[in-house]
Amino acid sequence: MSETNKAIVRRLIEEAQEQGNHATIDELLTDDFVDHTPLPGVPANRDGIHILFDALRSAFPDLRITISEQIADEHRVVTRKTFNGTHGGAFIGIPASGNRVAFEVVDILALRDGKILEHRVIFDQLSLLQQLGAA
Repeated sequence: MSETNKAIVRRLIEEAQEQGNHATIDELLTDDFVDHTPLPGVPANRDGIHILFDALRSAFPDLRITISEQIADEHRVVTRKTFNGTHGGAFIGIPASGNRVAFEVVDILALRDGKILEHRVIFDQLSLLQQLGAA
């Protein structure tokens, strides 16, 4: 089951985060999905994930995500990954800087019946703000 759960999370990253496939979000997240760490102003539900992924792709049009590590059991997947891209559009109120950025993210996802139920994220916000030229 843990390998299946890892594959589900990899699909979300590759198809939805990197490629912008909204159907993948709707397919892989439960109707009662909860994001416990949404960005300010973003709903803590599946609609918020659509908004977040669109904002990332708009701000970093060449976004690439590299998975460094995944740890899973039958109910959770922890993924350590690095986001790389060029800041080509506004992000969290910060206008495009043209700067290349790379920031590490740790996602903790809970799954139920082959779908993602909950999300928590940890990332170095200060480092990202510095790379965007805002700190």
